[in-house]
Amino acid sequence: MKNKVFLVMFFLFVINTLTAQNFDLKAEIRPRFENRHGFKTLINSNEKAANFISQRSRLRFGFTQEKLTLGIDLQNIRVWGDVSTMNVSDNGSSFHQAWASYQFTENITLKFGRQEILYDDSRIFGNVDWAQQARSFDAIVAKINILKSGILHVGFSLNNDKEDVKNTIYSNVAGYKNLQYLWAHETFHKWNVSVLLLNNGVEFLNTNSIEDISYSQTFGGRATYKNNSWQMAFATYFQTGKTLEKTLDANYFVGDISYQINNRFQFSFGAEYLSGTDSNASDNIIKSFNPLFGTNHKFNGLMDYFYVGNHINSVGLLDLYSTLAFSKDNFSIKLIPHLFSSAATMYDGNSKINDYLGTEIDMVFSYKIQQNIKLEGGFSKMFATNSMRFLKGGNQNESNYWSWMMLTFHPKLYSTK
Repeated sequence: MKNKVFLVMFFLFVINTLTAQNFDLKAEIRPRFENRHGFKTLINSNEKAANFISQRSRLRFGFTQEKLTLGIDLQNIRVWGDVSTMNVSDNGSSFHQAWASYQFTENITLKFGRQEILYDDSRIFGNVDWAQQARSFDAIVAKINILKSGILHVGFSLNNDKEDVKNTIYSNVAGYKNLQYLWAHETFHKWNVSVLLLNNGVEFLNTNSIEDISYSQTFGGRATYKNNSWQMAFATYFQTGKTLEKTLDANYFVGDISYQINNRFQFSFGAEYLSGTDSNASDNIIKSFNPLFGTNHKFNGLMDYFYVGNHINSVGLLDLYSTLAFSKDNFSIKLIPHLFSSAATMYDGNSKINDYLGTEIDMVFSYKIQQNIKLEGGFSKMFATNSMRFLKGGNQNESNYWSWMMLTFHPKLYSTK
């Protein structure tokens, strides 16, 4: 990995010296301490809290020459102690992004390579920046300017485990074999409206042990409106097609309203609904909505009980939430309670179970130490019910909580601008 870093830096330095119009070099160091006692799922009585420090280290290169733009993010992800103090090698290093874009005309740009893809509120497509490794795609994205203030993005991706002489089943580490999508956005006075159409193909061996691909379609839109101190946001999506050999029929809705009380306080409330499948369902239909490539840590409570590598094809979720936010100068703090219920019916044998899962309360703060240094932290507490225990296991009577503290250093090292 060191050789790769030196080669890239030398290559970019030579190009910048000879011909470059713009060259940027940025760094990011982000250590984070976490104390997990009932994070993602209820803890058992005989289990102790996990305490660790993880770290993300990045070098970001940006280069522009006429209509050509390059972006390269080198990163190393580690948990303190996972590599010996006298290490010979480090497997935590990778290219988070490595892309090139070219502006073919005034209105058409193509972007190729490893890249982040995020749209709207990051519910369907997001970069999952909270995760130290984050998310990026190997893709081609066409960006097309339409009308006066509109934009259209068309994306395509095809995944394989390796070069081969015949097709082999893709291991689905990215969640898809191939995908195609269309995203369009337009501004109308005080409204911002976007539409998304996504076709997602997953490769698998069917019941006859024959290679097959199931395709699911996600389509819908999001609208936001802002007028003085008021802001509203609404979104709805539908999913159809196939999930492996089962029929998919799912839906999603969210609506929230926020009010800026004064220059320091803001209040908001909302509801989010992700359809689910009854726990005793025996038919061949999946009614559980899957947010696919979204930044799911951002939604449904920061303790990640739902849709962060879990809760897929389950009973869905109804999340009633509100936020009280305070900010002054470089300091901000938020208090965010969530009331969780299952969207579909849960059964214990033939008996229905109460759909109320519990309440989570999140508190987060942020302090900007200086222009390129930020301190963040938070504490979350889950007040779970017996229904949550039935759904996820663990002990709802234990004190289930999570706390964290993170420092982010992101200086600009060099720029020709």
